Amino acid sequence: MAWGFLTNHAQALLCIAHDPGVRLREIATTLGITERAAFGIVTDLVDAGYVVKDKNGRRNRYGVQVDKPLPEVLLRQRTVGQLVELLAHTELEPHDDASAPASRLS
Repeated sequence: MAWGFLTNHAQALLCIAHDPGVRLREIATTLGITERAAFGIVTDLVDAGYVVKDKNGRRNRYGVQVDKPLPEVLLRQRTVGQLVELLAHTELEPHDDASAPASRLS
């Protein structure tokens, strides 16, 4: 099949929700894309406010903004957290911008 229901952005978001310390290389490998493409996707998610990026030493840690509404017109009444819950069968804690990203799937 040449297409899928979940975009690379949605899949990268799930990778981050699963492991806030995930490396771009791991996202790229999981999605079957280049590291440069993974960087662009994560940058898009950060710029749009769906993900918060914090430096942790030499590495980045990410937090999913679970209360942010989905961008699709038909889904705006749903949040990112609800999407992750549905697809990963778990709940994420709301992310506090003032602290390090703590959202992690159980």
